[in-house]
Amino acid sequence: MRPIFVTAITATLLAAGAALAHSGVSNPAVKARMHAMMQIADSTKILGAMAKGEAAFDADEARAAAAAIAAHAASVPTLFMAEEHDPKSEALPVIWQEFDTFGQKSEALTLAAAEAAASIETEADLKPALARIGGTCKSCHQDFRKPQ
Repeated sequence: MRPIFVTAITATLLAAGAALAHSGVSNPAVKARMHAMMQIADSTKILGAMAKGEAAFDADEARAAAAAIAAHAASVPTLFMAEEHDPKSEALPVIWQEFDTFGQKSEALTLAAAEAAASIETEADLKPALARIGGTCKSCHQDFRKPQ
């Protein structure tokens, strides 16, 4: 399967799962983390729809979506600084045991998305940028998120 297609499907499924996961969350810190992740997923869906041809390519909209991903990704370490839990949370405890690595992975997403926000000019620029963004998401989720 093509990496862009897998990334777009993954983003769609993550967004749908996140919407369901938000119901019943009682810890406000966990809810804030989930909200930030949902915003990242929503922006990734915009890029994925363009990459799959489901939405017309719009460079301004693509750059705005990438900038939104970068902004939310930059807030992730702060949102996870305190070890907060909730039964609905998908965060693994290893986040706080390996917080420096977690922060580095968040920074990698921030940088990949910021580079995309600064460089997407044509439809040809979109797929490699989305692949880099998706790769950073996957890397972090493999280590720090409960399996879906």
